[in-house]
Amino acid sequence: MIAPFQALSAQHFDLLRPATADEIIAFAGTLLEQRLQRGPVLGGAEQVQAFLRTRLGGAARELFGVLFVDSRHQYLGFEILFMGSLRGSEVHPREVVRRALALNAAAVILVHNHPSGHLEPSPEDILLTRRIDDALALLDMRVLDHLIVSASDWVSLSARGWRFSDD
Repeated sequence: MIAPFQALSAQHFDLLRPATADEIIAFAGTLLEQRLQRGPVLGGAEQVQAFLRTRLGGAARELFGVLFVDSRHQYLGFEILFMGSLRGSEVHPREVVRRALALNAAAVILVHNHPSGHLEPSPEDILLTRRIDDALALLDMRVLDHLIVSASDWVSLSARGWRFSDD
């Protein structure tokens, strides 16, 4: 059993009661998010993928999120924009663009999970990535990567040779 604690903040915890598995995962996600806020996203690729796997990897249904960064690739925020079923979710590029504009983002990292654990990008994943990339490019914003995650592993489209606008 993991030592009991209740997270009061990312820097402070008290030994009050046994924490649930969900609380521990949420606490880990908070710590990983704070690490992203301290430095450049591209300088911490391992932290980025660990954070995104923690946030989406173990979900029972498909989730689609976006990590937003500024022109120096400093972390601006992360949001889960779409929730779907076990087999998929409907993602609207205009909503990704709307949030990127609201946060004054210069670039994004797209991420979604595959609850099945099969991480091979589908033709729909590739088409969606292209559509979001094209929409953001019209506004001088970039897609840096699209990750597909599970609780234990991940696939990067850029690492597989995918080229985004302005690459």
